[in-house]
Amino acid sequence: MKKIIAINTSPRTGWNTDILVREAAEGAKSAGAQVEFINLYKLQNFKGCASCFGCKNEAHPGACVFKDDLLEVLQKIRESDGLILGSPVYLGDVTSALRALFERLVFPFITYKTEIASYNTRKIPVLFILTSGAPAEFNQNLLTRYKGTLDAFIGPTETFISGDTMQVNDYEKYVWTMFDPEKKRERRNTVFPEERKQAYNLGAEHFK
Repeated sequence: MKKIIAINTSPRTGWNTDILVREAAEGAKSAGAQVEFINLYKLQNFKGCASCFGCKNEAHPGACVFKDDLLEVLQKIRESDGLILGSPVYLGDVTSALRALFERLVFPFITYKTEIASYNTRKIPVLFILTSGAPAEFNQNLLTRYKGTLDAFIGPTETFISGDTMQVNDYEKYVWTMFDPEKKRERRNTVFPEERKQAYNLGAEHFK
């Protein structure tokens, strides 16, 4: 049985990113996979790459050695058969939690050697999900950039983006004049359910 690690790197549970990652995880389960779901913001102590270069040492080539709560997650990914990553877009990039994970996941595989580019000899399929309050087209370059790195160092990556999402239940509470609350709610009730199905189907297809 395949083992898939599904990670929500949004600080919010029960909202867009969390929902779509869980849908993809359910899709993977429907294809016969075992899935472990992780809310990254539930970890108590972790940070991005410390630039210690322990992963370049001949004793630990390609493996992060920095000891914090993220180390166990990284080991689970290395032992898995697939990875689902989900993040909202904050200030034009992924969350700081995903960025920390991304640095610690990818950098150890970079060899700095002319003979071989990556220490990773066991590529796994990845599903990378982004959500954004802005329209999806605003974040295509971001999606492409992360896909390229994941393809090169982790494994063949499928991407999915949900844009123009509803961020809160009560827009009037915040007096955000740049949004049309009714259009946000309408999209949530009509388009988002279809995106949930798409995420489910991607999970089923990519990890079968």
